[in-house]
Order: sequence, then structure tokens, then C-alpha cells
Amino acid sequence: MPNPYHRPPPHRLWLSRTPYCMFIVREMTSLFIAGFCIFLLVFVYALGEGPETYNAMLGVLRTPWAVVTHWIVLLFALYHTFTWFNLTPKVMVIWRGENKVPERVILAGVYAGWLVVSVVITWIIVSL
Repeated sequence: MPNPYHRPPPHRLWLSRTPYCMFIVREMTSLFIAGFCIFLLVFVYALGEGPETYNAMLGVLRTPWAVVTHWIVLLFALYHTFTWFNLTPKVMVIWRGENKVPERVILAGVYAGWLVVSVVITWIIVSL
């Protein structure tokens, strides 16, 4: 039996405050990332099926809707990444002796690591 003294929050409460809305938007971007991961699995499957299937998949990728979709997914992935990285100092508090490491140092480390990994992956792809 529901509590008569507890009024449930409205269904669209997350639209009333900007932090709530940004949280929901960030969580919804993960659906696009999951869709892209499924697409990559289908692409790898097409690669294993032979040249005809692979070339058909490449033909699909050259269509304008595929290009626009990939740009949208890229924007959502960047938004998700930046917001997630910016949460890192809040959930990963590092102590050095009695002093807390400043948030900007943790953020700098996270972004520097991202940059290094991106450069290494780009170098590997370009050198092939």
C-alpha cells in the first residue's frame, strides 16, 4: 500500500533543473555509444564473410545518412567523454600525506593520458 503522506515526484522532474537534465542527456548518449558498438560488431562480421559483404558494408558507409549518423555519434561520444572525465576528481580523491591533490592536477593527468593514448593509436593507424 502506498504511503499517503509521500507524494511521488513528477515524471519530468529532470527537466526542471539543469544539472538533472545534463545528467540524463549524458546517460542517453551511452545508448548511441552502445549502438555504435553493435555497428562495429556487424562491420567485423561483414569483414569475415568475404569481399562481397565487406564491399556492400562499405557502400552503406558511404551514404550521406551514415556519414551524418557517425558525426552525431562522435559528438555524443565526445560529450560523454568530457563529462565523464570532469567527474573524475570528484570520485577519485587522492591524498599526498595530509594534503589533497588538487582537482586540476587529476584532470590534467586524465586528459594527458587520453591525449597520449590517442596519439599512439593514431600513430599505429597511420604507420600501417
